[in-house]
Amino acid sequence: MSANPSQTPVGLLSQVTKRRGATQALNGLDLIIRPGQCVALLGPNGAGKSTSVALLTGRLRPDSGQVRLFGGDPRDVATRGRMGVMLQEAGLPRTLTVREQVDLFRGYYRQPRPLDETLRMAGLEGLERRRCGALSGGQQRRVQFALAIAGRPDFLVLDEPTTGMDIDARRALWSAVRAEIARGASVLLTTHHLDEAEALADRIVVIDHGQVIADGTPEAIKSQVSAIAIRCRTRLADADLASLASVTGVSRDGGRVTLLTTSAAGTLRELLARDETIDDLTVAGASLEDAVTRLVETSAPAQHQTKVA
Repeated sequence: MSANPSQTPVGLLSQVTKRRGATQALNGLDLIIRPGQCVALLGPNGAGKSTSVALLTGRLRPDSGQVRLFGGDPRDVATRGRMGVMLQEAGLPRTLTVREQVDLFRGYYRQPRPLDETLRMAGLEGLERRRCGALSGGQQRRVQFALAIAGRPDFLVLDEPTTGMDIDARRALWSAVRAEIARGASVLLTTHHLDEAEALADRIVVIDHGQVIADGTPEAIKSQVSAIAIRCRTRLADADLASLASVTGVSRDGGRVTLLTTSAAGTLRELLARDETIDDLTVAGASLEDAVTRLVETSAPAQHQTKVA
């Protein structure tokens, strides 16, 4: 569903500041989530993602600025009743069965989703009679997803939803989220799995040091960095790699290096000339992860938002 700018935002943070202890978690953050949007909120640890979620869900109050949920106070019970939330730190009662826990939670809503439908959408068929305390981490996350969708929410907040899940469970959850979006629900997603963000979100918001540094479609975000990524194993140091022809960024993941470049041919010629032991070499378009990494590396705490939509 496409967002209509004239509609009341589902979620709004306007010039929000928030300190958590000695840390300035949010520093004038602006964020609007409109009806029908799936927004992925991305950034490094400590960027302000969890604080933003806590404000929108009414668990924290801002030091300054405005926070609105469906145009009202996020702490209002009726307003919060239109939202389903799946948090990282949420626990489950150990002695209740999966079916008992989901059915109990459904009772909090005036028009809940049918129990069997909720269990099916969350991939819990066959686990209904198992006690929550006997579930694996990934299975517990599926129960938490069931609780988040039990009330047919207009706004679904998913904080690292697939942590601990295997590939099949992740993809099943993606399908369920897409079904909620097709139904008209808005979604706010935080995740360290950037393939997940790219698979689900129609809008990416990157934050760092409590400010938005980029906001746009996945393709628009990726277009902000060099279009080609060369990945390989090499004995060259980062400084040597950064000096190669047309290279605009260097990052490492274990023993493998990623070079962002504006000219694959020129970079490869010089790379192979300097290191004949190159191994595990691939060349592809820059990924969303490449783009977000580069945006964070080049951002400064006081940098203004880059609008790329």
